[in-house]
Amino acid sequence: MNIEVVSGSPRTASVTIRIANYLVKYLQTHYPEHETGLIDVRSWRLGFLEKVFSTVETAPEALQPLAQRMFAADAFIIVTPEYNGSFSAEAKNLFDHFPKQSRKAFGLCTASVGALGGARSTQPLLLFVPALFGVASPNLLIVPNVDKKFNADSELIDEVFEKQIKVFITEFVWLAQRLKGDI
Repeated sequence: MNIEVVSGSPRTASVTIRIANYLVKYLQTHYPEHETGLIDVRSWRLGFLEKVFSTVETAPEALQPLAQRMFAADAFIIVTPEYNGSFSAEAKNLFDHFPKQSRKAFGLCTASVGALGGARSTQPLLLFVPALFGVASPNLLIVPNVDKKFNADSELIDEVFEKQIKVFITEFVWLAQRLKGDI
């Protein structure tokens, strides 16, 4: 199964990327039978939506590697900061450039340096995923004080938080495998 972790923060000095990197490493360590990658929205200049890329070949040449990964993905984890009560426009823009993600599992992770951990952005995300024809894992990962839970090298420094990560990933992988028909 191909899993893509999408880091939705456009900021150069993103702290949200810390949890995205950690989740990639966690999946690679605990679920090595699956292919896990990171799509960082900062690496791709999609611009405003002019056209949905219906195939890899219809994407501009510079975006074809991204298109290959989006089409090959069996499941996604969206990691996003909260911006004014919602998730990042860049994360939405990424998915808007591709067809619906029918019957694919989505893990939803929000993070912030504040005490709420981006919790308000979970509601728009929970509306967004079914609009993509995807299936959201009911177990969300909300990361308050992300800068105090993960260091600049994306290492977990709040070991108590590992239990929440384990539950989040376990439930997400269970759902993804069933939707893909692997179990």
